[in-house]
Amino acid sequence: MVMQRPQLTRAGIAFALYLHHLISAIEVPLDSNIQSELPQPPTITKQSVKDYIVDPRDNIFIECEAKGNPVPTFSWTRNGKFFNVAKDPKVSMRRRSGTLVIDFHGGGRPEDYEGEYQCFARNDYGTALSSKIHLQVSKSPLWPKEKVDVIEVDEGAPLSLQCNPPPGLPSPVIFWMSSSMEPIHQDKRVSQGQNGDLYFSNVLLQDAQTDYSCNARFHFTHTIQQKNPYTLKVKTTRGVTETTPSFMYPYGTSSSQMVLRGVDLLLECIASGVPAPDIMWYKKGGELPAGKTKLENFNKALRISNVSEEDSGEYFCLASNKMGSIRHTISVRVKAAPYWLDEPQNLILAPGEDGRLVCRANGNPKPTIQWLVNGEPIEASPPNPSREVSGDTIVFRDTQIGSSAVYQCNASNEHGYLLANAFVSVLDVPPRILAPRNQLIKVIQYNRTRLDCPFFGSPIPTLRWFKNGQGNTLDGGNYKAHENGSLEMNMARKEDQGIYTCVATNILGKAEAQVRLEVKDPTRIVRGPEDQVVKRGSMPRLHCRIKHDPTLKLTVTWLKDDAPLYIGNRMKKEDDGLTIYGVAEKDQGDYTCIASTELDKDSAKAYLTVLAVPANRLRDLPKERPDRPRDLELTDLAERSVRLTWIPGDDNNSPITDYIVQFEEDRFQPGIWHNHSSYPGSVNSAVLSLSPYVNYQFRVIAVNDVGSSLPSMPSERYQTNGARPEINPTGVQGAGTQKNNMEITWTPLNATQAYGPNLRYIVRWRRRDPRGSWYNETVKTPRHVVWNTPIYVPYEIKVQAENDFGRAPEPDTVIGYSGEDLPSSPRYLRIRQPNLETINLEWDHPEHPNGVLTGYSLRYQAFNGSKTGRTLVENFSPNQTRFTLQRTDPISRYRFFLRARTQVGDGESIVEESPALLNEAYTKNHVDIATQGWFIGLMCAIALLVLILLIVCFIKRSRGGKYPVRDNKDEHLNPEDKNVEDGSFDYSDEDNKPLPNSQTSLDGTIKQQESDDSLVDYGEGGEGQFNEDGSFIGQYTVKKDKEETEGNESSEATSPVNAIYSLA
Repeated sequence: MVMQRPQLTRAGIAFALYLHHLISAIEVPLDSNIQSELPQPPTITKQSVKDYIVDPRDNIFIECEAKGNPVPTFSWTRNGKFFNVAKDPKVSMRRRSGTLVIDFHGGGRPEDYEGEYQCFARNDYGTALSSKIHLQVSKSPLWPKEKVDVIEVDEGAPLSLQCNPPPGLPSPVIFWMSSSMEPIHQDKRVSQGQNGDLYFSNVLLQDAQTDYSCNARFHFTHTIQQKNPYTLKVKTTRGVTETTPSFMYPYGTSSSQMVLRGVDLLLECIASGVPAPDIMWYKKGGELPAGKTKLENFNKALRISNVSEEDSGEYFCLASNKMGSIRHTISVRVKAAPYWLDEPQNLILAPGEDGRLVCRANGNPKPTIQWLVNGEPIEASPPNPSREVSGDTIVFRDTQIGSSAVYQCNASNEHGYLLANAFVSVLDVPPRILAPRNQLIKVIQYNRTRLDCPFFGSPIPTLRWFKNGQGNTLDGGNYKAHENGSLEMNMARKEDQGIYTCVATNILGKAEAQVRLEVKDPTRIVRGPEDQVVKRGSMPRLHCRIKHDPTLKLTVTWLKDDAPLYIGNRMKKEDDGLTIYGVAEKDQGDYTCIASTELDKDSAKAYLTVLAVPANRLRDLPKERPDRPRDLELTDLAERSVRLTWIPGDDNNSPITDYIVQFEEDRFQPGIWHNHSSYPGSVNSAVLSLSPYVNYQFRVIAVNDVGSSLPSMPSERYQTNGARPEINPTGVQGAGTQKNNMEITWTPLNATQAYGPNLRYIVRWRRRDPRGSWYNETVKTPRHVVWNTPIYVPYEIKVQAENDFGRAPEPDTVIGYSGEDLPSSPRYLRIRQPNLETINLEWDHPEHPNGVLTGYSLRYQAFNGSKTGRTLVENFSPNQTRFTLQRTDPISRYRFFLRARTQVGDGESIVEESPALLNEAYTKNHVDIATQGWFIGLMCAIALLVLILLIVCFIKRSRGGKYPVRDNKDEHLNPEDKNVEDGSFDYSDEDNKPLPNSQTSLDGTIKQQESDDSLVDYGEGGEGQFNEDGSFIGQYTVKKDKEETEGNESSEATSPVNAIYSLA
């Protein structure tokens, strides 16, 4: 039924006695005072089934019950005509009921009363009808007498034994037995069909060892009738020929079957063949209906329960053996008797209101809808201007007092019908509160509770709740007001105590009632019994300390092995525990302490083990890992904590030292267990700290000196409420992956740190400059890349966690750097040669590192003129700026290539060459030789020889010898000079005379004496420089071609021989 009402009144009267008892049809309350005051049309409350089969040995009862105000009167029709109950002495009607009673104790035939009955319930406001009840008397006819001949059949041939039971009402149950009442063994070769016949796929010689009798059991009489038995004679042959399958039922290759919606469909295929065939079932174009199919009778029958239109189609059975296969197709058509889509419901209206009755049904074929009013076709009823019939809907507008009636909807097709009654009652009633006055409701703190205020009125009253006389309506937050008048509290708190008032109001007045709510402390066992292993004869004590609300009466009971414990003279029950004196083996078992009040209860359990073995022999028992803990229980449920209690397992002769509590949550890492906390082996209960917005599940592992137990079975789940995050991500870093970006990464929060749904991260960054602007981005993954950054500049970074409940505290600032690039060359490279054995290098860091320096790479090679040695490489740490090279010879020079390195790679190189050192070396050696004694002696001898030579020359010249003298005394003698024109010549020693302006190198070659090297060649801009210590500084430049040969030149003093010639 669909109601249309003005917005303020909402069609009809809202009434319900309990929150969870919500009904779609509006009914007048069962309160006796209201029932006696309010008119109500009749409503059928009980009736017999449509197809009613009765036992002929009993009286017949045709039920019909109804309610209404005034109380309805009843009448019946039989086969469409008025049935006068008063005229038949065997028929009576129960008092204040319409149920017919037909009594046959005085004789009579029940069959005389078969027919179609219908009940009418009437009062001043309308007439209600029952369904048409088809009454039939059960029948159990006898089996007709017949002569059954002996049946001869060849071995291996198929056979069917027909039952043909007499028609009964209802149909009898068929089964086959021998004449000695032994059941016939059935299998895939021999089985009973749905028609009752017994089928043999192939007959064997052993089938002749018994006879076969069909039996029919009738339901009401509980009698069994037996048909004359069949006797088989099996003719044997030399061998049974194997044959392909052939169908015995149904016949042919196809058949069809019609079934009504909602009943069970049974398809059957029985096949013959040698060997006996196997049967398989299929549906063309799809799978067999899932969840509603069942194979029966050795796969020979397929049952589809509760058939619907989707089950229509073609099914086929496949019978196969090793000789071949055959199939039969069954076309299934599903029809439907009428069934309800919208069944009309009672409609209660206030004067002037609108409403409607809807009667929608479906079926196959589609049913026709017929409306009746008070049992008569609506077309024949008196006209009603406020009523309009439109197919399956009756619309009422501006209803008035006196328009009450009972309407019937009849939906029918060829397969059946539906009949529904729905009354329309027009009432004008002020609000009434139906709950007792001044109710007292007690509830345990933090539990859900409900304050009920059932009400009644027409038009529907509006109900509101108030607390302690305050003017604000209670609805929202911890309160939820329901349309039926109940006020629900999700969690009762101490501050919720007080007096609550419900007020129901409509246009005719208002009514109110008060409810007092008291919130009590929960009952909790703060220290429960613990598992113990004790010696026989000792005095164990089982603790049970309880905390409860002092205004509630507390009851403490003990159970042993889940049965009430008898407290004998060996046991003493105290306020906080139970003591057992002289414990014996019979005292071993589970002990449970139960603390209860009128509102709640709590319990704790422990296992007491009694050892008959002396304690000093425990050391000799084998030790194993403990058994797993069991019976995990969560109590004291709070926002950030919960108490977990468990029962320890057997320690297997090695005391339990620790318990490890683990947890699993099903949002971030379902199925993965994490360690939560650990506790000493002496406890079996612990308060666990919890994080918000986690769906916890716990388990416990016991540990002893041998090892760890298996984990306990998981506890029930406990979901904590959400909150804003309390911490921010850790491990925040900023580093470039390319030279123009910075990747910001961090360690994300885990499941116990998220604290709420939709966890995300607010990433903020700016260049390390207090005047810089912050940029931000919100992401869900633990990574964010900032692009278009300068090369290797510092950034300030913050990452803050946020969920749907809010943000975490302000995060700390972390310094990160953008991407790196290749570094520039080192600022300088200085070369010092303190002696002929070593070369010292010194350099400075690059002016533009472009990142974090990871080291330096030095490549160098020796060269001597055009000759070069192999290239050597040295790598240095980023902090090293000096290197000493050990020379392999004092003559060769070295060329150095120095590069700085970042993680991107090697940067630009600075190139330098060591200076030539031969002149410097010779001068140093010359000074050293001049100080030697042997050298001084040699020089004196040479001077003496020169003096002698001069004396000889002077003597000869004095004698008149003709020796020309050179005009230019300062010029060296040249062996290539021509003789003077006068024919005189200079004296020379051709064997010892060197070339002019030349000297002899260390390798014997003649080289130019004067060096072409200059400081300009080693300096930039033509200016060479020396440090104060004499080391050379300069940038390597391209030398002239002559420099290729300068490496081995040296400056040396004029030899003694040359000195002589120079003096001549």
